[in-house]
Parts: sequence; C-alpha cells; structure tokens
Amino acid sequence: MGLRDAALLRVGASRPGPYMGRRVVLGTVLTGIGVLPSIAQSPLRLLALGDSLTAGFGLPQDEGFVPQLQAALQAAGRPVKVLNAGVSGDTTAGGLARLDWALADHPQAAIVALGGNDGLRALPPAASKANLAAILDRLAAANIPVLLAGMLAPPNLGAAYGREFAAIYAELAAARPAVVFYPFFLEGVAGDPALNQPDGIHPNQRGVAEMVRRILPAVAQLLDRVPPPA
Repeated sequence: MGLRDAALLRVGASRPGPYMGRRVVLGTVLTGIGVLPSIAQSPLRLLALGDSLTAGFGLPQDEGFVPQLQAALQAAGRPVKVLNAGVSGDTTAGGLARLDWALADHPQAAIVALGGNDGLRALPPAASKANLAAILDRLAAANIPVLLAGMLAPPNLGAAYGREFAAIYAELAAARPAVVFYPFFLEGVAGDPALNQPDGIHPNQRGVAEMVRRILPAVAQLLDRVPPPA
C-alpha cells in the first residue's frame, strides 16, 4: 500500500457512513425527548406578597405560611415553588414600593395578602385601597394571575372604620373579575387562642396549617388560571 492509498483509507475512516447522519439526528431527538419532560415539570413560581403573616413571624423556618403552602400544593400533585415576599410590619404602601423587586423573581402567579398593618395603624382605608389597586393593576399588566386575600380591621377601631376597611377588598375584587378573591386571610384562625401565638395576632404552626387548609382551594383556582408555557 502506497502513501496515497493509506491517506485515502484514513480519510474514508473519518467520513460518516451512510447511517452516521441518521444516528446523530436520532440521538439529538432522543436527547430532546429526555429534556422536554424536565421542562414541563419545572415548578410553577407563585409569589406570596405580604407582611408578617406571610413571612412566618415567630415560627421556625419550615412552619410558616409559605413552606406549609408549598408542601400542601406539592402533596396535591402540583409542582409549585412559593416565593416568600413577606416582610414583617409591611403595609400596603410598602408592598407597592417593593413590587418591582419581587417581580424580578419572574413569578407566574401571585397571592397578595397585605393590609393587616394598615388596619392596626388605623391608616385611611382610601389610601390602602389605592395602594392595593396599584399592585393589582401592575400584576395584571404583567399578565400574572392574582389571588387577593382580604383582611379585617381590629374591632377596637370602631364599627364604621371596620366596615370601610373590609369593603376595600370586596370592591377591588368586584372591579377586577379576573382576580381570585379570598375574603379573609385569617379565616377560622383569628381570635382562637389555640391557633395563635401568645401575642394573639400571629398564628402558630397549627394556625398556619388551618390557614393553608382553608385557602388551598382558592390557590388551586388561581394556579388553574396560569397560562401553559409556550
């Protein structure tokens, strides 16, 4: 065999045979098939924008509202990552001020649970309503489905203030039919010493579990409104 023949053999060995291209394409397709399920099963990102009730004030890290809600959703077969955007002591104005920061996590749905501190501080209901309206409108503009969790004012502020404050949430929801409305975030928990911490304001672990149990159907309704990924 001469040098020319040896060179031709080497070139021929490096060229793909008649089925080489098919094997490459098939391997690429199979790889894609393996990747698609992992994309489809990526956890949905649910923003929880709130105050100490969302943040889990006074509770171990894994017993607050966010981790308990995430565990309940996953147990129900919904792969969801709940993003904790709860800040203790925050008002509706504070939630509005940090909304863009919260949206940097690219949530696909949102729970808005603000206003408890507005009521505790007897802030003007009209101002709280304006802040919440701005939050809801900003989320709507970003095509993010929203669950609005209502709140009640402390009874010591008087019946008139309590009625005006409670009306904030019902009126906001009525004006925005796309919003899932949950009238009272602390439903079944507020005022029950067995479900609250010694301060009588923040739920204990059992209280949070009850909050999650009650709100779960509304959260499921919210998640069903999330558009499928492109």
